[in-house]
Amino acid sequence: MFLPIGDTPNPAGTPYVTYLLIAINVAVFVLVTMPLSRQAPDLNDPMLYEYLRTFGADSNLPAQVILDNVSAYDLFVVEYGFRPAAASLITLFSAMFLHASFMHLAGNMLFLWIYGDNVEHRLGRIGFLVAYLVTGIASTLFFSLFATDSNVPMIGASGAISGVLGLYFIWFKRNQVKVFIFFFPFIMNTFLIPARIVLGIYLIVDNLFPFLFSSSGGGGVAYGAHIGGFLAGMVIAFGLDWFPGLRKVQKMRREPERETPARKRAESDLTPAQVIAAHLREGDYAGAVRHYFMLDSREERLRLNSDVVLALGEYLLGTRANEEAMTLFRRFISDRPDDREIDRAFLGAGKAMIHQPRHIPSAYQYFLSAVETARSRELEEEARMHLRAIERLGEESD
Repeated sequence: MFLPIGDTPNPAGTPYVTYLLIAINVAVFVLVTMPLSRQAPDLNDPMLYEYLRTFGADSNLPAQVILDNVSAYDLFVVEYGFRPAAASLITLFSAMFLHASFMHLAGNMLFLWIYGDNVEHRLGRIGFLVAYLVTGIASTLFFSLFATDSNVPMIGASGAISGVLGLYFIWFKRNQVKVFIFFFPFIMNTFLIPARIVLGIYLIVDNLFPFLFSSSGGGGVAYGAHIGGFLAGMVIAFGLDWFPGLRKVQKMRREPERETPARKRAESDLTPAQVIAAHLREGDYAGAVRHYFMLDSREERLRLNSDVVLALGEYLLGTRANEEAMTLFRRFISDRPDDREIDRAFLGAGKAMIHQPRHIPSAYQYFLSAVETARSRELEEEARMHLRAIERLGEESD
């Protein structure tokens, strides 16, 4: 048995939306699923015919035997679970809060509890709720692509939670997951495993392989929904990584140049790198930054010396333009993953993010990367100082 039971590090504060979603799912199970599961169906309920038509058509059992094993909750699921062949806006949402059994609910809520707090802290409460619902819808629609004519209802929060896992996979790659491994009598212990390994196993081994090779469609498990939710979460994370500070960057691009017409004519004969270097020689960091954000392609940015780009980022930090600095350092890390100055970029990205509470978990990841890649004792100590400050913040909130 391979069971995740926690993760580290965790952000400061209380993940109210994560707890609220857990509470709603548990409440629906206690107040709806459990009572209806013990009730016989109403023979006049129109959903009974729909149930028998869906589940009895391919069965060799007599209708009475099937009827004897139907509960009122089964009919409720047919009505409010998502059926691709009878899709509706209501069931697109209601299906996310219904579960087939206690173990189904417990597994989903465990994963939401483990991974939700970091993602909620990064996105904020409203952003997290929106991302949860959007990835839940995306997972259901992805599943529907492969079962357009199915009348079998799909229920469960696992698609939305898979979306949370996709976000976590992108943003918290240096976190570790506490996993209880039980192979009696050889292994019965808890281990810390890198989050991307755990989530990679979840995506590929637990879902992609069964989705591709299971002829039975997964035996009741909507692997397609899990995959769709995970991919939707990754897309959202990538999108938000590329667009922070975009409005300010675009505003900087639109700011009028302060150079004289003669200087503009002179600069027209220079490469972007030469223009930026000219601004720096004159101490005009604002002009150099403006020209940097005019570079649209990775190839253009790579023509700049690493020290020049990092100097621009440090200037932005010094002027408290943290969103622009965050964009610049992230671009550096993406553009130059093997650069010998990557440690400065990791440190700069962390410093740009630490002033924004919702980005503190990501800042922690960047400081860890700075420690791992540090080429000087001073940079390593500065990164460790920020790590200790974040850890103290988490202890104080507890």
